[in-house]
Amino acid sequence: MKALSTLIVSAGICTLLACGSGSGSKDSVDSSKAANDSTANAMKSDSMNTSSANAGTQYSPGPVSKGDADFAVDAANGGMTEVAASQLAQTSATSQRVKDFANMMVQDHTKAGDELKKMAAAKSITLPATISDKNQKKVDDLGKKTGTDFDKAYVNMMLSDHKGAVDMFKKESNDAKDADIKTWATQTLPTLQMHLDSIKAISGKH
Repeated sequence: MKALSTLIVSAGICTLLACGSGSGSKDSVDSSKAANDSTANAMKSDSMNTSSANAGTQYSPGPVSKGDADFAVDAANGGMTEVAASQLAQTSATSQRVKDFANMMVQDHTKAGDELKKMAAAKSITLPATISDKNQKKVDDLGKKTGTDFDKAYVNMMLSDHKGAVDMFKKESNDAKDADIKTWATQTLPTLQMHLDSIKAISGKH
């Protein structure tokens, strides 16, 4: 009986950690969201210790809602993706306008990402250490292109990504339950809108 109980517990732990590399394994984004769900539940039952641990920071402590935590994870994933793609463009783009845009992307998204990391740490939000498998494939595919083909692919990627980012940040700036996350989303949105306007001008698509 004891052996059976041990086997059941071991199987449960393996399931939680997504043992193996099969179809059930999670990428960094999925794992972060799962970790945040667990953290939120733990913090709700130990709110006094949580408040003490985060005392002295400029942000209020967690827990935050699932929607706010998921937004933080998705925002981090998107920002890291823009930086990775734009670092390629800094060296591979043929157009100077595209290179200048890429330089702005690396600078702005790195700054926003650093701010998000500080806020997430204060609220015990787990952010992904690497970009999602889906976005990594997009970056890898981009890296295989050269010349004007690269420029076109990068510009199209930036157009699509920033349209999605602007919509996501607009929604969060209105719907966020956590005041700090709401403020960060609201303050970051104009920069993302400016990025979208800039890449539209470069592409000629308005």
